[in-house]
Amino acid sequence: QVQLVESGGGLVQAGGSLRLSCAASGRTFSRHVMGWFRQAPGKEREFVAAISRSGISTYYADSVKGRFTISRDNAKNTVYLQMTTLKPEDTATYYCAARESRVDSDIAPYDMNYWGKGTLVTVSS
Repeated sequence: QVQLVESGGGLVQAGGSLRLSCAASGRTFSRHVMGWFRQAPGKEREFVAAISRSGISTYYADSVKGRFTISRDNAKNTVYLQMTTLKPEDTATYYCAARESRVDSDIAPYDMNYWGKGTLVTVSS
């Protein structure tokens, strides 16, 4: 079992930055592909970014590419999402998710087994 707790959300003006963190419980964090997803009010949840077990590979949605950076610290059991040049359309609840994998290069953001409860990001115009 992996428990995930997100933090770092808040209110920011357009053009600003925020860094989200996701702390994971357990001793198997380094065996999990990690991802960030978001859900805006009235919309379906969408993929934002994913990172491989070691952190060597990353994958981004086109809407955030060049503005967001996903990273992880396996020694701290934590994954981060650095968000810059934020736009009002980035307003959403951001969720951290995990899936155990045996492949180092795996970054597929599918079939996530574990989810956090989310942290709200609001970008004002």
